[in-house]
Amino acid sequence: MDNVAAIRDALGDDWLPILYASKIRSQRTRKVTLDIAKRENKPEIQHTLLGIELKVGRKRFACPDLATARYLQVFARLGCSEFAVPYDISRLPALADELETAWQTAVVLIKNKKADANRSKLIKTMRDEINIIGPGETMPLFNRETKQRK
Repeated sequence: MDNVAAIRDALGDDWLPILYASKIRSQRTRKVTLDIAKRENKPEIQHTLLGIELKVGRKRFACPDLATARYLQVFARLGCSEFAVPYDISRLPALADELETAWQTAVVLIKNKKADANRSKLIKTMRDEINIIGPGETMPLFNRETKQRK
């Protein structure tokens, strides 16, 4: 068994693509597109006079709040250029916590296995699985019956 499969098995339900599929894509979402490289990036959250920004390489992305920046940072780190964001922004802080915890656990497992050479393979596997799950629609559908519309 290679290191990526061992780390996936060790993480279980905390494997990032599983969290993405079960906790994010299972609800109403909207698609976000970041113009970033498809490789491991080192995103930084910056507090500026104009608000909070996520800096990936030389590009900056304005974020409405810290929770959104933390959420985007996880996917930017993996090099995912298209992914889903929950439409209900009140869920972002908890989801950002879960995703960051899963990422940090994966990093610890990589260090424990002394598999720095396989770090890029692990990140590519996560990115590919998230891309297979897909980002969903640009805007969610609102097909609810109301008094005005039947």
